[in-house]
Parts: sequence; structure tokens; C-alpha cells
Amino acid sequence: MPEVIFPGPEGRLEGRYHPQKEKDAPIAIVLHPHPQFGGTMNNKVVYNLHYAFYNMGFTVLRFNFRGVGRSQGEYDQGIGELSDAASALDYLQSMNNNSKHCWVAGFSFGAWIGMQLLMRRPEITGFISVSPPANMYDFSFLAPCPSSGLVINGTSDRVAPPADTTALVSKLHEQKGITITHQEVPGADHFFQDKHMDTLITSVTDYVKRRLTETSR
Repeated sequence: MPEVIFPGPEGRLEGRYHPQKEKDAPIAIVLHPHPQFGGTMNNKVVYNLHYAFYNMGFTVLRFNFRGVGRSQGEYDQGIGELSDAASALDYLQSMNNNSKHCWVAGFSFGAWIGMQLLMRRPEITGFISVSPPANMYDFSFLAPCPSSGLVINGTSDRVAPPADTTALVSKLHEQKGITITHQEVPGADHFFQDKHMDTLITSVTDYVKRRLTETSR
């Protein structure tokens, strides 16, 4: 897996880029948890999501937000991190001009950033939002939500309580042609530890594969 350094708004950003041989392969970026609480692109959920997308035939990029690892800059309350994500998507698209599908996946803080990126980039055709911290961040910008996607969380999540996630999903009423799928993993905590990780990745894989066979957004 090649390490890559690409330009971000505050200097270079460090990533891992995993291309497919097919030039028109779908593309995906994966966004990591909160930089100030130990979140990096090598977080287990992020790492497993990355390989899940790669194994489904996606060209995938995950990266460290500003100030994490070898990425330059410093934490910027989510504003700069959204710009970092946009730069990462630009970089990924610049090398994959022919891809017909573009997905964004995020875990925790990364889910919040990913959903904001969704609002800015109409070319994103699907999203995966893992353990979105609806109790900590305002998701009201998702009105209306522009793409169909999967929100998935654990029933034993103490960081982002399930009730808040359920409330978030209920607010994302189905728009015309848009479906928000919500799944809960019984007994899983915020980080999907132990056997719950397999359940998470299986659910994500099943969802994405199904979406790829459909023609709708």
C-alpha cells in the first residue's frame, strides 16, 4: 500500500492510497476519528473500512487530518478538517477521472466531517457513517440529505448514545429518491471491538454491494 503525501490547505497531508488496476473503478475516501482523542488513519475501524472498500473493487484513500502523524497544520475545530477532506477528494479524483461512483466513509468525528463533505460535493453517490456523534455535533446541515447512505452504530455505544443516532436518522426523512438506512449492531460499543468489527464490516460490505448494483443515488 503506497504511502502518499498530497497538498492540503495548511501544507502536506499524509495518506495511504490503494488503487485498483481498472481505470474506471469506483473511488472512496475514509475519514478518521477526533484528532485530539487519538484518532488517526490507522484506527482499527478506519483501517478495516479502507480494506472493505478495496476488497469490493474501490480505489481507496485514507489520510491523517492536519496535525496528525506527518500531516502539517494543527487541529481546527472541524472547519479545517473539512477542507482537508475536500483536498483529499480532489487528490483522489485527479488520479481517477473515469470513476462513476464516489463514496465517503467516516467514523465518529470522521462521520461528522464526511456528512458535511456530502453537502458540498454533489458527485458523492453514497456514504457510510459509523458511530456518528450526534450528541456532540450539530448535524442539522443535512437538510435535505443529498445522497443515500448507511448510518451504523452499536447499541452499547457510550460515546455517542444510540438514542441520539436514532433521532438523527429520523430527522433525515426520506427525500425523493434518497434512502437513509440505519443499522444497529447489538452489544457493540463506539469502537466495535472484538467480534463486533466483523459484524460492522459485513454490514457495510453488504450495503455497498447492494447499492453498486442499483442505478439510483
